[in-house]
Amino acid sequence: MAEKIRMRTPLVEMDGDEMTRVIWKQIKDILLEPYIDLKTEYYDLGLKHRDETEDRVTVEAAQAIEKFGVGVKCATITPNADRVKEYELNQMWKSPNGTIRAILDGTVFRTPILVKGITPLVPAWKKPITVARHAYGDVYRNVEMAAAAGSKAELVITDAAGNEERMTIHEFQSSGIVQGIHNLDESISNFAHSCFRFALGERKDIWFSTKDTISKTYDHRFKDIFQEIFQKDYEEKFKKAGITYFYTLIDDAVARVIRSEGGFIWACKNYDGDVMSDLVATAFGSLAMMTSVLVSPKGVYEYEAAHGTVQRHYYRHLKGEKTSTNPLATLFAWTGALKKRGELDGISELSDFAEKLELASIRTVESGTMTGDLSGISTLQKKKTVDTETFLDAVRRTMDQL
Repeated sequence: MAEKIRMRTPLVEMDGDEMTRVIWKQIKDILLEPYIDLKTEYYDLGLKHRDETEDRVTVEAAQAIEKFGVGVKCATITPNADRVKEYELNQMWKSPNGTIRAILDGTVFRTPILVKGITPLVPAWKKPITVARHAYGDVYRNVEMAAAAGSKAELVITDAAGNEERMTIHEFQSSGIVQGIHNLDESISNFAHSCFRFALGERKDIWFSTKDTISKTYDHRFKDIFQEIFQKDYEEKFKKAGITYFYTLIDDAVARVIRSEGGFIWACKNYDGDVMSDLVATAFGSLAMMTSVLVSPKGVYEYEAAHGTVQRHYYRHLKGEKTSTNPLATLFAWTGALKKRGELDGISELSDFAEKLELASIRTVESGTMTGDLSGISTLQKKKTVDTETFLDAVRRTMDQL
């Protein structure tokens, strides 16, 4: 075998939970370490270790991404009450993705991986749709409380001079709940710049959608900032590139997206982007076929799989059963990070390797060898369903041919 590709700067490697943690190691063992002298700054974001460190490890990982410029993250558990009991946690820790995104304050771009034989559920879709998700604020940085009958909830703003402005949210005749969310002009501006720059780089039209007719202060702020920044900094550049910026209400956007042929970037607020990226991924074939990269305005990048930890398969794995879990989103997180690391460090061999590994993965699926989730929806005449490790071995054989 040829000499391994050497890295100059480490990737920030963030290990995760359950089945994706198993697949993470398989990808490294089978497809990366035989070819690359892999250099990483390792952080264990497995749920037990997050609990042991009181989630400091998540903050440290985010800070390391800022330092080294590129990170790659395995899927992790965001615990609910059942998980707290299952893992005997000290508390219900917040989403590590939310923590990292809040620190880096970037935009998440998610794009489906297209392969022959997987036909989108939406007949009109011919080209990939990239969902750009704001990665700060909204319900992911919320505060919330239960309200007893007879309670009064108010929204209070206290300015720097100590003056208060109050608005009644609701007077509870019966028990209920209340939630407070926020966002920052700076973060919204960073989101807008990231979206417009990404659109120029990809030479794709960009759509942006909120519900400003209902949310006349919160959502309207997003709309106004996007429009101001576009007119000031990007309108002429878009004209020269032959692409457009388009704003519409979120419900109208959904209707337009369904009728479109794809091939554009759809920018959404945090929660909207969370939901719509899963919808787009599923409609294109599988959530396990969705790339995801967080792009920070500071010029740092974090790559991850868009799906969860595949709990059901993990429990089967613990019983010693073979599982046919699709590793492509996790694999493309690695290849995305390696391409960016090679680009930033001027190591073309590293970027070329990652490109070939993506091609080998797609060709393996298109040759008929695939995991169960794809086999169930593939229209290929000759296909073979294999377990995860067998699939990765097949990708390696294709890789060696390339």
